[in-house]
Amino acid sequence: MTIKSIEAIALRESLLDGNEIAVIDVRELGEFGHNHLLLAVNIPLSRIDLVIHDFVPRRSTRLVLCDTDERLACRAASILEETGYEDISILKGGVVAWQGAGCELFSGDNVPSKAFGEYVEQHFGTPNISAEELKVKLDAGEDLVILDSRPLAEYQNMSIPGGIDTEGAELVHRVRSEVPNPTTLVVVNCAGRTRSIIGCQSLVNAGLENPVVALKNGTMGWHLAGFDLDHGANCVAGEVSAPALDWAKNAAARVAKRFGVRTIDHETLEKWDAEAGNQTLYILDVRLPHEYEAGHFLGSRSAPGGQLVQATDRYIATRHARIVLIDDNGIRATMTASWLIQLGWENAVVLKGGLDGEKLQCGPYEPPLPEFDASKVVEIEVSEMKQRLDNGTAIVVDFADSRTYGAGHIPTARWTARSRIHQLIGFLPPAEVYVATAPTNGHARLAAAEMVKMTSTPIAYLKGGNAAWLEAGLPQSTGAEFPIGPMDDVYERPYDREKGVEEAMQQYLDWELALVEQIARDGTLKLPYFAS
Repeated sequence: MTIKSIEAIALRESLLDGNEIAVIDVRELGEFGHNHLLLAVNIPLSRIDLVIHDFVPRRSTRLVLCDTDERLACRAASILEETGYEDISILKGGVVAWQGAGCELFSGDNVPSKAFGEYVEQHFGTPNISAEELKVKLDAGEDLVILDSRPLAEYQNMSIPGGIDTEGAELVHRVRSEVPNPTTLVVVNCAGRTRSIIGCQSLVNAGLENPVVALKNGTMGWHLAGFDLDHGANCVAGEVSAPALDWAKNAAARVAKRFGVRTIDHETLEKWDAEAGNQTLYILDVRLPHEYEAGHFLGSRSAPGGQLVQATDRYIATRHARIVLIDDNGIRATMTASWLIQLGWENAVVLKGGLDGEKLQCGPYEPPLPEFDASKVVEIEVSEMKQRLDNGTAIVVDFADSRTYGAGHIPTARWTARSRIHQLIGFLPPAEVYVATAPTNGHARLAAAEMVKMTSTPIAYLKGGNAAWLEAGLPQSTGAEFPIGPMDDVYERPYDREKGVEEAMQQYLDWELALVEQIARDGTLKLPYFAS
């Protein structure tokens, strides 16, 4: 197959023609975060073969790869061609040519979802409260409840004192259990703006009798106002009472009617699955991760509803695909579908009956791994690895992302992004064996298989990866000790910085506010109109 090129203007027309297309930016996330196409999904070359099937499950999808200067895109195209993708093009001249053609480039990540949050606030007039106003109410002991709409890990990192973790799609599902009094003020917050706005508007759309407001600028706004944040809080929304569940089901039904949320039965899903070679199908379980792991629909992936709306591009890459959402009672799936439809995903539907009558699969989702030549790659146990490091006969290369590496890694381990593996060997000191490690076995094995092609030194991968080293109780080092190449593979959030945090927070909030005007100039994201 010959890899094609596509000009910027032709790509823009393709994004607007209503047919399936996936645009993949193959640079590392840090570089992608500086400038990218609005509807490009970031899948770095360093892990594209690990996750491409989840993002672009249909091999005949129109697939456009982009980067800065086509070099990474060409390498990615070769990998995807070997994997069986049939219709691959490369954006000619990369993002530079896109901008040169008069098209918009965006900074940041999850931009379509974040821009959508700003659009929702403007369109619906979502009510909000400032940090200063909320602090006055808290100090006065007023009747209010703060619901934090982020995943538990983010909530535990920093939260408003007294906040209850009630992740995005859980808000309508659980609000009546957490807030039984209809006169209590409900305050919804996140780290910045988007999930506060979407969460608040979800409760408004659901017809909650209580007064509801979004905390303006979230935890960042609270911090910028000079107020203390909690760290390590563990107040999580509890079980849903029977009356609360009845209210939530009725509320979701009203939302479904207003926004045209459709349901399909299991027979239709089987038909769509059979047609997945002609029209892309995503099956996403929008419950909480621990619920998914306890038992889920075969072939589904975990995509908690709040995060799916907040960061759609971390789950879905093919525009105009069919999206089937699953939960146990229809509430969370309906609320999630209502937002995806408003975001322009017109084929988002809810599986009627959800998990009923299905033989469920337990455990976390495991993506299919690409095949590789294992004949020259040796698996090494933690105990042998420790012994070799002690006697100086092994060099370890860690292929985790640089933030994970900095937080903790095997002592003396070198770090590089897998996309730069072809530059690696010349920077490694001589050793009897080079050992690849990563957060997962699959990632480490694939990296090791690539290293074999570049050196005569024996190559191994650590069985169980970094987790096995940690589980064995062995010591770790921290910091950017031995990087090989720039550590530009992660996008630094304002609160991840060691200095200039407040300035970065304010810049981030200003950036979010400006997104609505920028997406209007761009014109490739078409949002359907719903009366406010």
